[in-house]
Amino acid sequence: MVLEQIYTGCLAQGAYYIQSEGEAAIIDPLRETRPYTDRAKRDGAVIKYIFETHFHADFVSGHVTLAQESGASIVYGPLANPSYDAIIAEDGQEFKIGKVTIRVLHTPGHTMESTTYLLLDEQGEPHCIFSGDTLFLGDVGRPDLAQKAASMTQEELAGTLFDSLRNKIMPLPDHITVYPAHGAGSACGKNMSSDTQDTLGNQKRTNYALRVDMTREEFIQEVTDGLLPPPKYFPENVRLNKEGYKSLDQVMERGHRPLDPDTFEQIANQEGALVLDVRHQADFVKSHIPRSIFIGIDGGFAPWVGALIADVNQPLLIVAPEGREEETITRLSRVGFDHSLGYLEGGINSWEAAGKEVDDLLTISADEFKDRLESKEIPVLDVRKESEYEAGHLKDAILAPLAELNDHLAEIPQDETFYIHCAGGYRSVIAASILKGRGRHNLVDVGGGFKAIKAAEIPIVSE
Repeated sequence: MVLEQIYTGCLAQGAYYIQSEGEAAIIDPLRETRPYTDRAKRDGAVIKYIFETHFHADFVSGHVTLAQESGASIVYGPLANPSYDAIIAEDGQEFKIGKVTIRVLHTPGHTMESTTYLLLDEQGEPHCIFSGDTLFLGDVGRPDLAQKAASMTQEELAGTLFDSLRNKIMPLPDHITVYPAHGAGSACGKNMSSDTQDTLGNQKRTNYALRVDMTREEFIQEVTDGLLPPPKYFPENVRLNKEGYKSLDQVMERGHRPLDPDTFEQIANQEGALVLDVRHQADFVKSHIPRSIFIGIDGGFAPWVGALIADVNQPLLIVAPEGREEETITRLSRVGFDHSLGYLEGGINSWEAAGKEVDDLLTISADEFKDRLESKEIPVLDVRKESEYEAGHLKDAILAPLAELNDHLAEIPQDETFYIHCAGGYRSVIAASILKGRGRHNLVDVGGGFKAIKAAEIPIVSE
């Protein structure tokens, strides 16, 4: 048996490849299918099944395209209702892949179709579980995403999840490995570990949600406490995963088009396209197209795109580092942003060479920021998460977490110059680009963020 975790860090997402005796199965594949077809080809294997743990909200799965390319059957657990051909398995149903077996364990709660897959080895012994968003390492799936579809409250879904964990997962042997769909960085849970696999026994000892002395009421309270609003793109990703989508080849054919500056500008004006600049923040602050939005490809790119661009159907024009245009369009498609219309050929240099207007973002060092703080009171905007702010922040700093920036516009000075920072400099430039796009140019970015602020020994307070 071959078992491989294929982990994608920018989405904190784990897909899985299982192969035995020339037959293979894929669990929760990403949209680009080549890594799975190439992997099976190396083993001389035929992909027999594609198992989906649930209708994913945070990424577009590759199940539909992979099934078309490989002839494999898509498998969901009970209660799933996709618009395409799929096997809707019964609880306890088993599927053979060579000499190993996948057993369906229906574990509703995160969503009502959520299913855990138990892998039995060649001897028929439990080897591992693929727990999807039912059980993470250190956490469990949030129970608020499927309220509308299930006609249930988040408390009712949490109670259902409690039952699933106690009745289906906790009775399994301690030695088996837990392979979740996500790790730290995903918006599908609250306290996920950065580890990507663990034994079930260790999770029983360390995961708050698996405490044996926890009552159902305590579980519901802890799991629902402190849930942040889900990113706006989640419902559209669920819809695409249920109903199907265009192939990545079609998306790439339209989006991977080099455009000269004049054509780029014309399309931006005629199509109402948003200019998305994915270069490094240090390059963006020096020179960028006016009113373009910065979300750097080397940060938490796809989740931030989904969180900050409200409409997945928004036409996009790309300014990317040379050679990374295809990667950008691929990563956008992973979260359902399929409407890229092309990229600026030659990047910002060609734009400037054509005599087009450019903008910049005033950035100062933490040491210079310290000097200005000592000379007078100045307004400061902190765009980190609330938990980061509470652990330590500048006195009187305005908290406006990046994901909630639009809710805090009234608190941000309109005329007086204010200073903006995050933890390391990535999120503050995103926020600054959004604010400048709304006509707020009275801002200065603190380079290096809170890390540099602390290194400069600027006094901080905590709550």
